[in-house]
Amino acid sequence: MSWKRLADLAKVVQGSQESWGTNQGLLGSQHSELNRGPALKFGDSGRSTERADMAKHGADEPSCRSGSLDGEGRASEDRSLLRQRLAVQELIDTEVSYLHMLQLCASDIRSRLQQLPQGDLDVLFSNIDDIIKVNSRFLHDLQETASKKEEQVQLVGNLFLEFQEELEQVYKVYCASYDQALLLVDTYRKEPELQRHIQGIIEAVVPQAGSSGLSFLLVIPLQRITRYPLLLQKILENTVPDASAYPVLQRAVSALQDVNTNINEYKMRKEVASKYTKVEQLTLRERLARINTHTLSKKTTRLSQLLKQEAGLIPRTEDKEFDDLEERFQWVSLCVTELKNNVAAYLDNLQTFLCFRPHEYSLDIPEGPAVQYCNLARDLQLEAFLTFKQRLEGLVWQPLCSLAKALLGPQNLIKKRLDKLLDFERLEEKLLEVGSVTYQEEAARHTYQALNSLLVAELPQFNQLVVQWLGQILRTFVTLQRDLAKQVLQRAEGSMAQLPHHHVPEPAFRKLVEDTLGRTSNQLRSFQETFEKVLPPPTTQPLLPGSERQAQALLSRYGPGKLYQVTSNISGTGTLDLTLPRGQIVALLQNKDTKGNNNRWLVDTGGHRGYVPAGKLQLYHVVPSAEELRRQVGLNKDPRCLTPEPSPAPAPSIPTVNQVIAVYPFVARSSHEVSLQAGQPVTILEAQDKKGNPEWSLVEVNGQRGYVPSGFLARAQSPVLWGWSLPS
Repeated sequence: MSWKRLADLAKVVQGSQESWGTNQGLLGSQHSELNRGPALKFGDSGRSTERADMAKHGADEPSCRSGSLDGEGRASEDRSLLRQRLAVQELIDTEVSYLHMLQLCASDIRSRLQQLPQGDLDVLFSNIDDIIKVNSRFLHDLQETASKKEEQVQLVGNLFLEFQEELEQVYKVYCASYDQALLLVDTYRKEPELQRHIQGIIEAVVPQAGSSGLSFLLVIPLQRITRYPLLLQKILENTVPDASAYPVLQRAVSALQDVNTNINEYKMRKEVASKYTKVEQLTLRERLARINTHTLSKKTTRLSQLLKQEAGLIPRTEDKEFDDLEERFQWVSLCVTELKNNVAAYLDNLQTFLCFRPHEYSLDIPEGPAVQYCNLARDLQLEAFLTFKQRLEGLVWQPLCSLAKALLGPQNLIKKRLDKLLDFERLEEKLLEVGSVTYQEEAARHTYQALNSLLVAELPQFNQLVVQWLGQILRTFVTLQRDLAKQVLQRAEGSMAQLPHHHVPEPAFRKLVEDTLGRTSNQLRSFQETFEKVLPPPTTQPLLPGSERQAQALLSRYGPGKLYQVTSNISGTGTLDLTLPRGQIVALLQNKDTKGNNNRWLVDTGGHRGYVPAGKLQLYHVVPSAEELRRQVGLNKDPRCLTPEPSPAPAPSIPTVNQVIAVYPFVARSSHEVSLQAGQPVTILEAQDKKGNPEWSLVEVNGQRGYVPSGFLARAQSPVLWGWSLPS
């Protein structure tokens, strides 16, 4: 090659570098200039040399043609080499401009849009910081290849192969959230004032964005990742096939095409997941409104396919990999559900414990261990336990609820996969029989494949994260328990130092406590026995006054040990079965039927005999009559004064006092009556109503006055003061 030709090529390259820009059509104009310039000069020089040689040496025509072809071949190689280097330079220069634009978005524009919610900014800019990190390293290595002109093309190909996985990972995340970002942009356009503010910020930072605004910036990463294969293809087209860089460039082009394909598949899987992970709370009417002929046809077809598989008429698709993942997921879900239920029960018990506040009641003990206990209990109730409950709800319960909520999406996807699998199997059968499917059916096949690929790819990571999350929640729960125990012990140590027996050795103190508890337990047992002697066990349904005659007749005929009360309504189904209302009193004749069935008892209602279920009968305890009640209470002439009846001598260790209590619960039905709780002490004001009926008594309960059935009251003995105290 002559010196003049090298000079011409250098001028063309220098001119192209000076006028280089990011315009994608610039490369074509440089190629046109190249074809018009050096090729024309190279041809003129060849033809003048050819004529001089023919005139001087008398060369023949074939020799001239051979020289011309060699010259054109060299010129073509030179043009390809120049276009190759221009394509490499375009790759580097556009990468610089692209990275600069990303940095503007991440720094200037995002920082000026702080009035938008942080959630919106996360969606709009997604993982742009990760893209900047990867592309910064990629650009740095790309620029370093410029120092090795002979190996630059091969190094560029190897560089793309090296960054293939990183580019796919960061760009697929951005592309998957791109549609959601566009939805946000559309919502901003519906607010003129906000749209003008955003547009002003973008035009100030990136004037070339124009009226497109955010849309112009958001699409840039998508355009860049799709342009990489085109830029590499341009370099490959201008590389001779026998060059060492050619196979490397081929692999790089194929790799970047695979990256774009994988990104598209990932985006489609995410769209499918977004569609089927939505949990809608629909009413029955809304669900019925969604039913149409298409829905019925689709569900009927799936049911038919499932029945055929269950009957063994057609084979079932086996996917051991997915089955193992699903089994693991169901196991993890069960663990989360069980832990959530246990924590919920724990919180309920804790709330019940906090509602019980014995330290707020007056014990009529001015000083001593009881006062110290009240102070300690009050301190723990208001601070330690309350703080523990708040921390437990914030650090254990709320994360656990969030984790349980996160399981709903994958559960819906797994259920939907089963439906789509039935569709897929049916379409596969049709494809084998007919050889083709419709466009909608092909879309259904792709939906199943995308859904299955998504679950197989992400369920392992999801299961692992859930297990880690569960472990962290359990560790937090144990830490909270340990902190509570430590805090209670620290607070209790100060109170124990003030007790009169804190100097007693531990063995002696244990014996002291055991002896004291033994004495107090005997007192409590004696009080319980006395209470049970006075009060009969309550019945499920107290008798109404109208039923007393029937009950008295059965009592006098069969005795108290044979009387039972019906706990719920009984509807007889057989010829010998009785139909009885709830509360009916019956007498037991035989505790089995003629076939020896112990679940059917023969009873007498006082007029009819028949069989009833044994499970709906409860032993009836006779309620004292009004006369007996008055005799027990010992009313004097003044009905408003209650005169205690002399009672049997109580246990020597338990001083007692006489009082009237409610034997059964009673619910007031009008303003003239008052409600009672079983065991509640009452004050009898009058042992009869205004008409002189002794079946109703006027009583006072908790400051309220009203009538209650006299049969619901009884006289009992209770200790004046009972409990335990440490001896001095």
